[in-house]
Amino acid sequence: MSTWTVRPGDIERKWYIVDAQDFILGRLSTEVAKVLRGKHRPQYTPHADCGDHVIVINAEKIKVTGRKEAQKTYYRHSQYAGGLKSITLEKQRERFPERIIELAVKGMMPKNALGRSMLKKLKVYAGSDHPHAAQQPEALKLN
Repeated sequence: MSTWTVRPGDIERKWYIVDAQDFILGRLSTEVAKVLRGKHRPQYTPHADCGDHVIVINAEKIKVTGRKEAQKTYYRHSQYAGGLKSITLEKQRERFPERIIELAVKGMMPKNALGRSMLKKLKVYAGSDHPHAAQQPEALKLN
C-alpha cells in the first residue's frame, strides 16, 4: 500500500486574520507559523507548502514579557565593512512595528527555499486596516 502525500493541486488555501492586540509575541508567532506551514491540517506534508495565508493586524500593540522592551536587540548588516546596525525592540516598535512579528515568525520557519515561500503568505500591518477584505478572511482561533 502506498502512502498518500499532498500535491500542489490538492491544496485549497484559506485566509485567516489575527488581531495581535494584547497577545504575547512568542505565543502568537508559534500559532501563526503553524498555520503558515500547514501543521493544523490533517494532510500536512513536511516537504510541501500546504499552509494558509495569515493576516496579522495591530502589530504595534503586541506585548512582550520581562525586560525585552529595552534589552532585546535586532541586528542587520549592509554587507559592507562596518555595516552592522542594531536597534532595540522599543525603537523597532516605533519605526517598523511589522518587522517584530515578521522576524519572530521567520525564526520559526524552515531555513530553506520552502520556508521562504511559506513566509510570503504572511501579511503584517501596524494598524487595524488591511487591503485583503476581498479574500474574506476568517478569524483565527488562538489557544
